[in-house]
Formats: sequence, structure tokens, C-alpha cells
Amino acid sequence: MRIVVAGAGIGGLATALSLAAAGLKDVTVYDRVDELTALGVGINLLPHSMAELTDLGLGEEIASLGVAPSALSYWNRFGQLIWSEPRGLEAGYRWRQVSIHRGELQLALARAVRDRLGAGAIRLSHALQRVEEGTDSDVAVFATPNGEVRESADLLVAADGISSSFRRQHYPDEGRPVWNGLTLWRGTAVAPAFLDGRAMIMAGDGEQKFVAYPLTAPDDAGSARINFIAERRVGGDQTVDWNRAVDPEPIVELFRDWRFDWLDVPGVIAAADEILEYPMVDRDPIPRWTFGRATLLGDAAHAMYPNGSNGASQAILDARTLAFHLATAPDVPSALAAYEGERRPATEALVRSNRQQGPERVMLLAHERAPQGFADVHDVLPEAELAEIAAGYKRTAGFLPEILNDRPPLTPPVRR
Repeated sequence: MRIVVAGAGIGGLATALSLAAAGLKDVTVYDRVDELTALGVGINLLPHSMAELTDLGLGEEIASLGVAPSALSYWNRFGQLIWSEPRGLEAGYRWRQVSIHRGELQLALARAVRDRLGAGAIRLSHALQRVEEGTDSDVAVFATPNGEVRESADLLVAADGISSSFRRQHYPDEGRPVWNGLTLWRGTAVAPAFLDGRAMIMAGDGEQKFVAYPLTAPDDAGSARINFIAERRVGGDQTVDWNRAVDPEPIVELFRDWRFDWLDVPGVIAAADEILEYPMVDRDPIPRWTFGRATLLGDAAHAMYPNGSNGASQAILDARTLAFHLATAPDVPSALAAYEGERRPATEALVRSNRQQGPERVMLLAHERAPQGFADVHDVLPEAELAEIAAGYKRTAGFLPEILNDRPPLTPPVRR
């Protein structure tokens, strides 16, 4: 079976690795960039995605590239604790949660693809333009520096991101991604480690928020590489651009009063090597991912707000689910129907949950009920309500520990 994957991001590379593990090794990954480099900032891999990466034989390598958060805690804008919960192994999962630089993860996956499928398994400078449907195969049409290239395939996986050409081909009137009015500034900085040195924190409310977590262990001086997201509801350009560098000073000023006993927020922002600005956008769920022998995967299928830190994990789950059904279904159309039938409803629910802030809703409720802060959070938010919000999101996203720990990995018998 000849398989073409458009997009060498996390979803596309995880797809190639998952197909190879299932015995489907005639796979080539194409990407528009001229070179794969360690671009981006930090992301989180939740236990359900780490379970799948571990089953692919990559768990230890990926864990060594990042930090396993000990806890996730939510605070108000005054630095008062709203809710805290253990994460990963500390929460009883069989797998870690890992905070990792997105670029380092991408390069690790790319190395694994080349090791397992050959040096030519990733072809760069190929931008997907369209897919032409056939009876027994489809044709992927790419633009390259040397002109148009046509590749025939029994299956085409469009993992080409939020601005997917394949999605636009079938939804030409969809328009730009949906902006919710929030602007995000993301960066990393070497700064003093906070709390226990492994904690992930979110502070603020629906109008302004700060997220931070370490990407490295503290050094001898007590500093670590900290990934952060500063967020504010402001007017401005909503063009989708993940590589727009901005001056940190105005961002520092927005957070000038956010100095807590345990974290100097403006200090972290001021120490950033670079700050990238972009709007918080997602895509409306669509009624169909699959057309002919081609289907959508990852952000191309279900771009979502980063609330809950789930985007990369869901792309990995897409990849593993697709490979499972391709290895076990009688034919490609049946496999694609099973994949979409399983993943589209699940990710649609997650997109909609994230639009309601997902687990970060506890910060909105705390602000609504106690805008000037509180003496005891349980006076405004009962512990049972806080716990249910946290559990409800895990249930929607598919990583409740008592369910995930007993679920077998998405590893099919190897197809011969």
C-alpha cells in the first residue's frame, strides 16, 4: 500500500511511525519547508499520547528531552491558589506527562522516521496544492521549486496544519480560522525555577492569563529554561502567524503587577530570548474529514485552542487510530470510515470544550465569584465543583487515569 503524508509536523511524523509499526512501510512524508529546524516553543504531551509514543519505542528518548511536571495548579491574578492536582506518574498514571520544546520533539520524530523508513522517507520543499480522486488511487499534487510534482497513492493523509490545502479544497468557503479576541505571546526564558522546580502553573482569568512550566531541570544556580504564554484580550491583527517576533517591553508592562511570592511574571517575560505573538484561533468542526482515499489529521482536521494542552496529544492519537484501522480493516475505505467515526466526534467535543476554557474554567469562575480575591477558595468554589471540572475535561479528552491505565495501546497486529 502506497501512502503519502502531507505535513512533517508532529501529526504527520507520528502517522508515518505508526504506519511503520503496523507493517505499512511504503510511506513518504512531504512538507513545504526547505529544512526541518527546531522552531516553536514548549508544548505538553499528556499521558494518553505518551502511552502511544512509549509503545512506539520512543517514550524514554522523548522524556529525556523534557521535564515531567509534578503538578498543575491554577491561581488567580493575585497569586492565590484556586486548584492544584498532581500530573503524570504522581497522579497514578502508568505514563509520564512531558513538557518539551516542540521543535525538539519534531526533530526526534523525524530522526525516528528516517531510521525506520529510510533517509528518503521525508521529502521537503513540497507544498500540497490539491488531491485528485481516482478509482483505486488518488494523486497528490505538490508545488516544488522545480515545478509541479504528482504522486499517486492508495492513501493520502493531509496533516498539513490549520491552513490545510486539502481542507480548503473541500471547504472553500470556510474562510480564516476563528479568532476569539485573545492575543497570545509565547516565549522561553532562563529564569529562577518556581515552586518545586517541576510545576506547571496557570494564573489569571478570561481577560488576562499567564501560563508557565519548565522545559529543563534547575541548574546549580537554581535557574531553568521556562516556557511561558502571556495572554490578554486586546484588539489587533488576527492574521495567523506563528513566527511574528515582538518587542517584550509592552508585554512586560501589561503584567507589571503580577509579582507573586513564588514567581516574578514580568521578570520572566523580560528575560525571554524572543517573544512570538499570534491570535488564539481554532476551526469550527466540520461534518466530514474523508474524501475518496484522502483524510484529514491533526490541526488540519480539528485545530483547537490550547486550553488543556491537548493539541499535539490529539494529533498523536489520530495517527495511532488511523494506523490501527488501516492494519485491521478489510480495505482503505473501511479503515478511513472507522478512523473518522472514532476520532471526529471525540475531537469535536474537545474543540467545543476548549471554547469554554476546558479545565481553565476554574479561573473564570473564581474571577466571576471573587474578582478581588478570596480568603478561602472553597468559600466561592466548593472542592467538589473544582474536582468535577478537572475530571470532566479528562473524560472529554480521553485521559481519565482509571480508564487510560486499563486501555490497551493502539497497536494492531503487524500487517504482512
